[in-house]
Amino acid sequence: METNPTPSSTTSPRPHVVLVPGFWLGAWAWDDVLPHLRARGLEPVALTLPGLEPDDDEAVRAAVTLEDHVRAVEEAITAAPDGAVTILVAHSGAAVPATAALDRHVEQVGHVVWVDTAPVVDGFALDPEASGAEHPLSAQWDDELEQGSMAGLDEQQLATFRERALPQPGAALREAVRLTDERRLEVPMTLVATAFSGADYRSYAEQGMPFLAGLLEYRRLDVVDLPTGHWPMWSRPSELAQTIADRALGHAANSSRPDPRRTHDG
Repeated sequence: METNPTPSSTTSPRPHVVLVPGFWLGAWAWDDVLPHLRARGLEPVALTLPGLEPDDDEAVRAAVTLEDHVRAVEEAITAAPDGAVTILVAHSGAAVPATAALDRHVEQVGHVVWVDTAPVVDGFALDPEASGAEHPLSAQWDDELEQGSMAGLDEQQLATFRERALPQPGAALREAVRLTDERRLEVPMTLVATAFSGADYRSYAEQGMPFLAGLLEYRRLDVVDLPTGHWPMWSRPSELAQTIADRALGHAANSSRPDPRRTHDG
């Protein structure tokens, strides 16, 4: 008996999901998320940004610029199969190069998922006064623990994090992002709020927190609350993958209409 093909086999390719890890992390940070995305029929690409390969040393990191990180994300976006739209996923400090890459490739990005982070505004730098070639996790490990960002991680996960984390290139903190295409403000996006609630994110943005200023600019932003710490790819990988897959497959099914499952914020 002949069966009807699925929509994905007769229309455009499955979305091209690009996963960009935050500070100190490589592609390995997404290892627990990847199987859940693949089970949904997606073939995600996890990035390791320049300076964060296991063999990179301080001299390598000293030469890495923010532009190098932006270009790495750009290359992943433009590597999408013909006809496939990119779903860009950025965690934490990766919001800076991800926003710049989005700005340069608005027509190729169908949705952005911000994992406990937010799109930034033109001219933003994480820490313009930061000095040194690199920024190690060890310098703020105790603060991260005390502030609760490690919530949801067991002892083995914490040990793996400390063992595999590499210093972040200093330029990722110092250099400012440059944005020129205001069409980025219309790209659909989702904030996955984990260490703080979506309401808290909005409140902090309205109070003037520079890192969150972009939340007040973007016009098609929805919020998903996923209570845990700052590292949901380890503490709640299945739920995080579900949110990413819902956005990716929802876009593939019908990119012209809003997803009715969303709760619009703003």
